[in-house]
Amino acid sequence: MKLTGAEIVVACLKEQEVDTVFGYPGGTILNVYDALYKHSDEIRHILTSHEQGAAHAADGYARATGKVGVCLATSGPGATNLVTGIATAYMDSVPMVAITCNVNLPLLGKDSFQEVDIAGVTMPITKHGYIVKDVSILADTIRKAFAIARSGRPGPVLVDITKDVTAAQFEYQEKKPEALPVKKKYEEEDIEKAVALMKEAKKPYIYVGGGAVISGAYQEVRKLSGLLDAPVCDTLMAKGVMDGHSDYYTGMIGMHGTKTSNFGVSECDLLVALGARFSDRVVGNASAFAKNAKVLHIDIDAAEINKNIHSDAFVVGDLKEVLTKINEKLPEQEHPEWIAHIKELKEKYPLSYDHSVLSCPYIMEEIDKATEGKAIITTDVGQHQMWAAQYYKYSEPRTFLSSGGLGTMGYGLGACIGAKCGRPEKICINIGGDGCFRMNMNELATASRYQIPIIQVVINNHVLGMVRQWQTLFYEKRYSQTVLDDGVDFCMVAKGLGCEAFRVTTKEEFDEAIRKAIELKKPVVLDCMIGEDDKVFPMVPAGAPISEAFDASDMEA
Repeated sequence: MKLTGAEIVVACLKEQEVDTVFGYPGGTILNVYDALYKHSDEIRHILTSHEQGAAHAADGYARATGKVGVCLATSGPGATNLVTGIATAYMDSVPMVAITCNVNLPLLGKDSFQEVDIAGVTMPITKHGYIVKDVSILADTIRKAFAIARSGRPGPVLVDITKDVTAAQFEYQEKKPEALPVKKKYEEEDIEKAVALMKEAKKPYIYVGGGAVISGAYQEVRKLSGLLDAPVCDTLMAKGVMDGHSDYYTGMIGMHGTKTSNFGVSECDLLVALGARFSDRVVGNASAFAKNAKVLHIDIDAAEINKNIHSDAFVVGDLKEVLTKINEKLPEQEHPEWIAHIKELKEKYPLSYDHSVLSCPYIMEEIDKATEGKAIITTDVGQHQMWAAQYYKYSEPRTFLSSGGLGTMGYGLGACIGAKCGRPEKICINIGGDGCFRMNMNELATASRYQIPIIQVVINNHVLGMVRQWQTLFYEKRYSQTVLDDGVDFCMVAKGLGCEAFRVTTKEEFDEAIRKAIELKKPVVLDCMIGEDDKVFPMVPAGAPISEAFDASDMEA
């Protein structure tokens, strides 16, 4: 049957079983929005307050569900407003398709009104980008975009369509989604070498990255830790792969990782890296990282092997598939002395904070209790992000959504809305600092418009907390442009945007407020006042070995 290009876009979204899209209309994409109007009973459109919010919402939807997130924008500034969200998804390997429309084909390249080469702009931050100038290739291009976004190491794909293509007609035939052909990247001897290294190890440590979430390998990782009798640390992206209550779990590694993880990895004789990329925030001083260990690296992306840290052995392939094979071949190992040593480190170096006042660690522990550890937690970026990673006990993957690679302030609220749209059965809570919250707090209007019952917790210390922490420790307390004590009333703002709001100044007030927020089942803001000089510990100075992690007690000493 003959359809317009705009109708083909919608038909292809239905082929891919897309149920929710996030976006903002404009002149060049009007035909697509007209087609969406006719299919509003099949595809839910969430009108965000800003295109960046749409990109973050699509990202949050994708991370929470494992499906491809979709965002839409018009040409020019609409398209460029997606860029930060696309880059955020790219850095954290999130499957997303961003559909933009551009000026008519004859106007391309002539500096036309609201024209921008968005495919060129986003080339470095997408897995692939298309500009569609011919309606005959539109359907296949959109299909390829979804296949590329979800295949291998996932990531965002951009499809830019000229407006005249959305109006032109072409014969459309429905097709079922097809996966891209996957070539087996590893040989059986790679598996054998990995198993041999594990059998030789006396002090093995498992380091888990976001690839374990993406591949759905959390059960395989947990099984491996038992078979190998090895402690497990994780990155920000891997929260929930290991149950936070497990005896084998030692917490996060890196700049704000636990002393147990940082010291343990520094002492181990085999480091098994699973779906991780050895980020600088994990590794610190690369020349001193895990210097006593052989490194076994398993990752789907061959480009990550030996990129930041040299591997003694590696397996390039899907983590779930590779670990299934390893777990079949690996006999049960025992390392009682090593495990006892790690247990001693955990007892000697627990995470700690001042229990006498309201603080973010306390808030995270109370949220954990109030939600029985089953909520989806999204975060912005800064101190609160680290506290949210440290003090909430994640027991399943896809329940901690945060901008790890790009570190995008303002990410969390849009992502929380997207997560709630994708997983409506879950309590979804965004943890944001006051600096981050003011960047994209306009998305409260989105939550209010659709009555999406998310909870926004503002960790309000009236400063840019993480930057201030660095200024305190390394810049002799020169607080250049980090004080935010300007009289902004977030509760009034929230109520003005149609949400409930509560100001919290004590532990008792927070306990009552979080339970009330959960019961209300509507968008709620909790404005929580904490000390301006609260610090995230442990900490590793930039470029230092992770074995030099220090905390407040070390500073006092």
